[in-house]
Amino acid sequence: MKSTFLLLGALSALIGVGMGAFGAHGLKTIISPEMLTIYQTGVTYQMWHALGLIAVALIRQQAPDSKLLRWAGCLMFAGILLFSGSLYALALLNHTWLGMITPFGGVCFLAAWLLIAASAAPNIRSSDHYSRYK
Repeated sequence: MKSTFLLLGALSALIGVGMGAFGAHGLKTIISPEMLTIYQTGVTYQMWHALGLIAVALIRQQAPDSKLLRWAGCLMFAGILLFSGSLYALALLNHTWLGMITPFGGVCFLAAWLLIAASAAPNIRSSDHYSRYK
């Protein structure tokens, strides 16, 4: 089964590795240590959420019609674009106003993880394992 979220996760990870290598080798002498730290934060969050997108793709194989998981994947990808993208732009262009975009990406990440948890909650309540602990 083809998966958009698997594709987006893999491409996000690919780009994240490239951005990390570029930051470590190409930017070290060009931007300030403070801006390099901001840039590295973008890479870190991009990589973790690329893995999150891959996880959403794998979980959706068990629940392909889950709207919660579809929204989680969309929000996670939007978070990568807004959060990591704004940090990359901030570090490279040194325009501090770009930092105002970053929290919107963070909210997308939080909402995505909340939706993943919400999609799992009904499964936990209805599972055989749950009845053992009543």
